[in-house]
Amino acid sequence: MKTKNKNFIIRPAIKEDCSLILDFIMELATYEKLAHEVVTDVTTLEESLFGETSYAKVVIGEYKNKPVSFALYFHNFSTFLGRPGLYLEDLYVKSEIRGKGLGKIMLSYLAKIAVNLNCGRFEWWVLDWNKPAIRFYKTIGAESMTEWTVNRVSGDNLIKLAQEF
Repeated sequence: MKTKNKNFIIRPAIKEDCSLILDFIMELATYEKLAHEVVTDVTTLEESLFGETSYAKVVIGEYKNKPVSFALYFHNFSTFLGRPGLYLEDLYVKSEIRGKGLGKIMLSYLAKIAVNLNCGRFEWWVLDWNKPAIRFYKTIGAESMTEWTVNRVSGDNLIKLAQEF
């Protein structure tokens, strides 16, 4: 899909992009100092994104015909609103291309998807030390949900909890 920046397009990812998606994930994880937590691989991405059940969607941003950004998102649901939401798991723009407004275009594109699907919310997390991102998100009207605490059960604890049933 063409954007207001004639040199930048956003397109849905295809299965053949999984190696590129993994590269973006690794770049993002390195930036976030979390590369040691990445365990996925191309095969897992192919199965999870393009298999019989697709758990998320990915869009690729191309600047002058070169892939420079990606966003991975999926739907959640708000019981209070009684409507779906759009949850952005990852948004990444290559460091050498930042400052051209491409991240904002990606967010605008995703917001348009959310509006078109009658979603009540568009949400994401940001690491508390990532001050440039937090400042940027405030400029587009995002609100920090400081009264909420994120909880997670994973790995052996997830297996143990599941065995309680």
